Amino acid sequence: MISAEIIVTAQFYDLDPMQVVWHGNYVRYFEQARGALLDKLGYNYPDMERSGYVFPIVDLQVKYVRPVRYAQKIRVEARLVEYENRLKIAYFCRDEASGEILTKAQTTQLAIRQATQELCLECPPDLVAKVREALCAK
Repeated sequence: MISAEIIVTAQFYDLDPMQVVWHGNYVRYFEQARGALLDKLGYNYPDMERSGYVFPIVDLQVKYVRPVRYAQKIRVEARLVEYENRLKIAYFCRDEASGEILTKAQTTQLAIRQATQELCLECPPDLVAKVREALCAK
């Protein structure tokens, strides 16, 4: 499937009182990686809106394997898992130096037609076409 990666360095402001990255900050990392993936497809949030759809996240699952500490560099991968009926993306946070998996996650987003706020049971044709185009280019 199609994926994109970003590198994040844990900042002091990301830490909790235990001196590890606060669990809620991982969602920001996932968002950055998801943005890179959607850019790669040519269908990021402005493109979604132009095509008449929004994609709210309806489910988020996170498995914290090992903590991320101050100044640690991590590679965050967003991998497209499903795209025809919903947008499902898997995330893998790995230590940049060792490649060790630190966190795994998954989000599910559903297409909502902006004009009517109607939930769509299939993803918009624009998204499906962009994914298929990217798959053929591989």
